Amino acid sequence: MFPLGSVLFPFMPLQLRVFEERYLTMLSHILELDPAEFGVVLIERGQEVGGGEQRFSTGTVAQIIELDTDEGFVTLVAVGERRVVVGEWLAEDPYPAATVRELPELQWDAALESLRDDAELVVRRTLALAAEYSLQQWPPDLVLSEDPVAAVWQLAGISPLGPIDQIALLRAETAEQLLTDLIEFTIAAEEALNITWPDEEV
Repeated sequence: MFPLGSVLFPFMPLQLRVFEERYLTMLSHILELDPAEFGVVLIERGQEVGGGEQRFSTGTVAQIIELDTDEGFVTLVAVGERRVVVGEWLAEDPYPAATVRELPELQWDAALESLRDDAELVVRRTLALAAEYSLQQWPPDLVLSEDPVAAVWQLAGISPLGPIDQIALLRAETAEQLLTDLIEFTIAAEEALNITWPDEEV
């Protein structure tokens, strides 16, 4: 398990620069497996370097698709595959490990097309607005997957939300709930970006 300061969604890429000895050891074990996979969970409190952090229980299994080594560290690219919930954290010997159960995959209903269109409009509009204030990881015109479930997760992944909103989306039980919450959270983010601060008096 990789506890990180960000949420990984299914069908979204993850790039990591691994340098801690315990995680390098973990990678050597992962790469013996086929497919080479690991879990990602969001850190609730603490930091990812050095251990001792508290973690959220809902996470995502990531599959390694690229790997590059350099002196003292490894760079990898993985992609989110499926959601899991931690049942029990195991002794860290020497890296974080847990027993997990998989969450059901979201099922798509063609009746959700209009809701998905609304979510895409809000997410792209807010991404464009956010780009006016800071450099964003994802462009507003990013091309989404043709698979509807993958596209919904990708919309959640690119929306400029904080990790608490993201973990709530990751826990969605249905595609409808995911889209409804995504619209609500993204509109709130958009409204926060649109706040005009009054001029300070001199």
